[in-house]
Amino acid sequence: MVAPASPLRIAFFGTPAFAVPTLAALAGSHPIVVVVTQPDRPKGRGHRSRASPVMLAASERGIPVLQPERLKDPAFLDALGAHRADLGVVAAFGKILPDEVLSLPRLGLVNVHASLLPRYRGASPVQRAVMNGDAETGVTIMRVVKALDAGPMLATARRPIGPDETSEQVERDLADLGARLLVKTLADLTGGTSTETPQDDRQATYAPRLTKEEGHIRWEDTATAISNRVRGLHPWPHAYTFLQGRRLIILKTAAETRSPTTASRSPGSIVRAEGDELLVAGGHDTVVRILELQPEGRRPMTAREFLAGHAQLSGARLT
Repeated sequence: MVAPASPLRIAFFGTPAFAVPTLAALAGSHPIVVVVTQPDRPKGRGHRSRASPVMLAASERGIPVLQPERLKDPAFLDALGAHRADLGVVAAFGKILPDEVLSLPRLGLVNVHASLLPRYRGASPVQRAVMNGDAETGVTIMRVVKALDAGPMLATARRPIGPDETSEQVERDLADLGARLLVKTLADLTGGTSTETPQDDRQATYAPRLTKEEGHIRWEDTATAISNRVRGLHPWPHAYTFLQGRRLIILKTAAETRSPTTASRSPGSIVRAEGDELLVAGGHDTVVRILELQPEGRRPMTAREFLAGHAQLSGARLT
């Protein structure tokens, strides 16, 4: 397939903040004829309906927006087709696109995916990489096919994951990296110099959507695994535990090995609670140092601030 050298008429599919840098970068090099984003959803304590970050970004630029409840709705398909897009670009849209949508842009669709495919196909690639303690991640520009994140790859870019970085930090950088990579990829595509590399399905792993239940800390895990979970689930749904029946959100931790003074405690036991030190026994002779936390219904605080209002915690158990 040979693409024309002129700018491409783009139909953009995206919803969260991750997609906004790609939308902005595209708007500077190709005409975006329509944006497709998910309908406004109720959010926050007041459950007020709020537009997606992509909806807001498109509105600021005066780009027509479609927000279908059903992607197979004939009215939506007619409206999308009327824009006569050359190419569809997907960045964290949040829904699987049916054949009826895939067939509309004459050059098909490409996707900005936040992992080094075929690793972490699915909805939560950044969070899964951080939770698993990976030292590196990246972005992949790929063709969109019917199978989930399985299309041939047009380009990749790598990024290291720092030992203390959260998913929020990594995803923010990947959003910018993906936007730059996509613009370069489309230049190659329009210039006729792009190549497509099939994925090795045997190496594929899956990154399922996060659930709130995954935030519940298993103190039998190693301190490193617990700290990775804390980093990976920030900013949502957060890692959490319970102290005397009350929920504590754990915001920042460090992993340590047990010393003679912290040994012989069962996982979840608070082995030291004094000054700045809030140490909890993990599994396999490890200790979790809690640095920042948030009691339910209160503000985030340091370990010292928390301990100032909670005396005699040593020996108590987190569950």
